[in-house]
Amino acid sequence: MTGAGSPHSLRARLRGLRTAAFGADPAGERLERIRRSPNFADGSFQNPVGARTRPSGASMTEFAKIYFEKEARSRRAPTARVPVHPTTLADLARPPASGLRLTWMGHSSVLAEIDGRRVLFDPVWGDRCSPFDFVGPKRLHPVPVPIGTLGTVDAVVISHDHYDHLDLPTIKALAGTGTVFAVPLGVGAHLERWGVAPDRLRELDWHESAEVSGLRLTATPARHFCGRGLRNEQHTLWASWVVTGPDHRIYHSGDTGYFPGFSDIGRQYGPFDATMIQIGAYSEYWPDIHMTPEEGVRAHLDLQGGRPHGVLLPIHWGTFNLAPHPWAEPGEWTRDAAAEAGQAVAAPTPGEPFEPAGDHPTDPWWRALTRPIATPWRGSPGPRDPDVEPTSAGVPVDG
Repeated sequence: MTGAGSPHSLRARLRGLRTAAFGADPAGERLERIRRSPNFADGSFQNPVGARTRPSGASMTEFAKIYFEKEARSRRAPTARVPVHPTTLADLARPPASGLRLTWMGHSSVLAEIDGRRVLFDPVWGDRCSPFDFVGPKRLHPVPVPIGTLGTVDAVVISHDHYDHLDLPTIKALAGTGTVFAVPLGVGAHLERWGVAPDRLRELDWHESAEVSGLRLTATPARHFCGRGLRNEQHTLWASWVVTGPDHRIYHSGDTGYFPGFSDIGRQYGPFDATMIQIGAYSEYWPDIHMTPEEGVRAHLDLQGGRPHGVLLPIHWGTFNLAPHPWAEPGEWTRDAAAEAGQAVAAPTPGEPFEPAGDHPTDPWWRALTRPIATPWRGSPGPRDPDVEPTSAGVPVDG
């Protein structure tokens, strides 16, 4: 049945209403490759362990009450403009003395200069993480530098296709630069729709690697989900990433809940000179897909063989309001959890470069911009909902 009233025809009309920001669905050989993946079963990509992706039922009602309560809303925003580092471009013009330098641009966007090459993780330069320019979470600070002034980027690495990690205007700006894009399986369909040539895509399953300009980029497991619309078929993979150069190695978590696989990743690819770990946008209502600060520190230690090593750069906080917790709580509580573990943590303002082998920023700059935060860190943000069954599918919580 393919007439005007058929389900097939309705799906086609709905696809026609989608703007370019929604991306594209995998098809053809790309879809066949997805179906052959060992991580794809029962019609969708699967997590390494079960993960519920959103609150439901009574939990959703309770969450809405908390999220829209006036006092809670005021704590989710800074009391003044978030500062950005004023001399980012001048600092980046000097090569890193140690061969490794990281620049947090806000949220999960990080420029890594590693062994003479430059890798840009999850670049989001847009004003909102949304398919629309008039609604959706709006950034709390300006981008530290215009995307067009960064200069040569050897590789752009995308962790997954949520709007706060994969941004249409940013990708379009980078599409004309000649850089290579390393993405999880299926995500290449979005990029091709936005003008990225297929020969510049490196589309990888977990534990697959690509060689780019003398670096090895490896997609590694994460515990999350995917999708850029309300109807998510889980046909694009999510990943964390390992980048290995001749002298250094680094890890970017993307978005993930805590799971035992961090230790496996550390044994196979670590230890790391630095990790970039998601520690924000957590909630008791979705405890399986984002990490708390305590879990983020634990993940770093797992990746480092169970002991403090290297530097942890907290990401996925400070730029967009995506969860009920106070705006600066992730930064503050990561300091507490790391201090208890004896682990070094960097605390740069957006755009502030630092070298993990040298001095790194530690000043809690956010304290001047937020209401008092309960300290020290004391465990999980709340009880898990025993009535919600784990699943690997759902509606995006974070964009």
